[in-house]
Amino acid sequence: MKPFLDTNILVYATLADDPRRAAAERAFDAGGTISVQVLNEFTNVARGKLKRSWAKIEATLELIKGKVDRVRSMTVVTHDRAVILARDHGFSYYDALILAAALEAGCDTLLTEDMQHGRVIDGLTIRNPFLESRP
Repeated sequence: MKPFLDTNILVYATLADDPRRAAAERAFDAGGTISVQVLNEFTNVARGKLKRSWAKIEATLELIKGKVDRVRSMTVVTHDRAVILARDHGFSYYDALILAAALEAGCDTLLTEDMQHGRVIDGLTIRNPFLESRP
Protein backbone atom coordinates (compact mmCIF):
# COMPACT_ATOMS: atom_id res chain seq x y z
CA MET A 1 0.00 0.00 0.00
CA LYS A 2 1.31 3.43 -0.89
CA PRO A 3 1.55 6.03 1.88
CA PHE A 4 -0.61 8.98 2.76
CA LEU A 5 1.26 12.24 2.12
CA ASP A 6 0.91 15.16 4.50
CA THR A 7 0.97 18.75 3.23
CA ASN A 8 4.62 19.36 4.09
CA ILE A 9 5.69 16.70 1.58
CA LEU A 10 4.03 18.67 -1.21
CA VAL A 11 5.26 22.05 0.01
CA TYR A 12 8.91 20.99 0.33
CA ALA A 13 8.80 19.27 -3.08
CA THR A 14 8.09 22.69 -4.60
CA LEU A 15 10.79 24.68 -2.78
CA ALA A 16 13.94 25.30 -4.80
CA ASP A 17 16.35 26.10 -1.97
CA ASP A 18 15.20 23.76 0.81
CA PRO A 19 17.40 20.84 1.95
CA ARG A 20 14.26 18.72 2.39
CA ARG A 21 13.32 19.04 -1.27
CA ALA A 22 15.08 15.86 -2.46
CA ALA A 23 13.42 13.68 0.19
CA ALA A 24 10.05 15.32 -0.49
CA GLU A 25 10.39 14.77 -4.24
CA ARG A 26 11.27 11.09 -3.70
CA ALA A 27 8.19 10.62 -1.52
CA PHE A 28 5.94 12.52 -3.92
CA ASP A 29 7.31 10.75 -7.01
CA ALA A 30 6.63 7.35 -5.39
CA GLY A 31 2.93 8.20 -5.27
CA GLY A 32 0.41 7.94 -2.53
CA THR A 33 -2.86 9.26 -1.24
CA ILE A 34 -3.80 12.75 -0.08
CA SER A 35 -7.03 14.34 1.06
CA VAL A 36 -8.82 17.51 0.10
CA GLN A 37 -7.52 18.92 3.39
CA VAL A 38 -3.96 18.50 2.07
CA LEU A 39 -4.90 20.40 -1.09
CA ASN A 40 -6.50 23.13 1.03
CA GLU A 41 -3.49 23.43 3.32
CA PHE A 42 -1.09 23.47 0.35
CA THR A 43 -3.11 26.27 -1.25
CA ASN A 44 -3.07 28.26 1.99
CA VAL A 45 0.70 27.90 2.44
CA ALA A 46 1.46 28.60 -1.23
CA ARG A 47 -0.61 31.77 -1.24
CA GLY A 48 0.18 33.02 2.27
CA LYS A 49 3.73 32.07 3.25
CA LEU A 50 5.16 31.48 -0.20
CA LYS A 51 3.35 34.41 -1.88
CA ARG A 52 2.73 32.45 -5.07
CA SER A 53 0.40 33.73 -7.76
CA TRP A 54 -2.98 32.11 -8.21
CA ALA A 55 -1.92 30.93 -11.67
CA LYS A 56 1.13 29.14 -10.25
CA ILE A 57 -0.92 27.66 -7.39
CA GLU A 58 -3.58 26.36 -9.78
CA ALA A 59 -0.95 24.82 -12.07
CA THR A 60 0.78 23.15 -9.11
CA LEU A 61 -2.52 21.82 -7.76
CA GLU A 62 -3.28 20.23 -11.13
CA LEU A 63 0.18 18.65 -11.16
CA ILE A 64 -0.36 17.30 -7.64
CA LYS A 65 -3.81 15.89 -8.43
CA GLY A 66 -2.46 14.27 -11.58
CA LYS A 67 0.48 12.66 -9.84
CA VAL A 68 -1.00 11.22 -6.63
CA ASP A 69 -2.87 7.94 -6.70
CA ARG A 70 -5.98 9.21 -4.90
CA VAL A 71 -7.47 12.37 -3.44
CA ARG A 72 -9.81 11.51 -0.57
CA SER A 73 -12.87 13.62 0.19
CA MET A 74 -13.54 14.74 3.72
CA THR A 75 -16.78 13.48 5.24
CA VAL A 76 -18.59 13.68 8.54
CA VAL A 77 -17.20 10.19 9.23
CA THR A 78 -13.69 11.62 8.80
CA HIS A 79 -14.58 14.45 11.14
CA ASP A 80 -15.99 12.10 13.79
CA ARG A 81 -12.94 9.84 13.68
CA ALA A 82 -10.63 12.86 13.91
CA VAL A 83 -12.38 14.07 17.06
CA ILE A 84 -11.82 10.65 18.65
CA LEU A 85 -8.17 10.51 17.53
CA ALA A 86 -7.49 14.01 18.88
CA ARG A 87 -9.21 13.19 22.16
CA ASP A 88 -7.66 9.77 22.69
CA HIS A 89 -4.13 10.39 21.38
CA GLY A 90 -3.50 14.08 22.07
CA PHE A 91 -3.04 15.19 18.47
CA SER A 92 -4.13 18.61 17.29
CA TYR A 93 -7.49 18.42 15.56
CA TYR A 94 -6.06 19.16 12.10
CA ASP A 95 -3.34 16.52 12.51
CA ALA A 96 -6.05 14.12 13.64
CA LEU A 97 -7.98 14.89 10.43
CA ILE A 98 -4.92 13.85 8.43
CA LEU A 99 -4.65 10.65 10.48
CA ALA A 100 -8.36 9.91 10.05
CA ALA A 101 -8.16 10.38 6.28
CA ALA A 102 -5.08 8.14 6.06
CA LEU A 103 -6.80 5.43 8.09
CA GLU A 104 -9.97 5.66 5.99
CA ALA A 105 -7.86 5.31 2.85
CA GLY A 106 -6.38 2.08 4.20
CA CYS A 107 -2.83 3.43 4.19
CA ASP A 108 -0.28 1.80 6.48
CA THR A 109 2.14 4.76 6.51
CA LEU A 110 1.72 8.51 6.94
CA LEU A 111 4.64 10.58 5.65
CA THR A 112 4.93 13.81 7.63
CA GLU A 113 7.40 15.83 9.67
CA ASP A 114 4.69 17.19 11.96
CA MET A 115 3.95 14.18 14.14
CA GLN A 116 5.87 11.63 16.19
CA HIS A 117 8.16 9.57 13.95
CA GLY A 118 7.64 5.86 14.53
CA ARG A 119 4.38 6.18 16.41
CA VAL A 120 1.70 3.71 15.34
CA ILE A 121 -1.99 4.67 15.51
CA ASP A 122 -4.52 1.94 14.69
CA GLY A 123 -2.02 0.22 12.39
CA LEU A 124 -0.86 3.45 10.70
CA THR A 125 2.86 4.18 11.13
CA ILE A 126 3.94 7.81 11.19
CA ARG A 127 7.23 8.28 9.35
CA ASN A 128 9.29 11.44 8.93
CA PRO A 129 11.06 11.15 5.56
CA PHE A 130 13.20 14.22 6.33
CA LEU A 131 15.13 12.77 9.24
CA GLU A 132 17.91 11.51 6.99
CA SER A 133 18.10 14.85 5.12
CA ARG A 134 18.79 16.95 8.23
CA PRO A 135 22.31 18.20 8.87
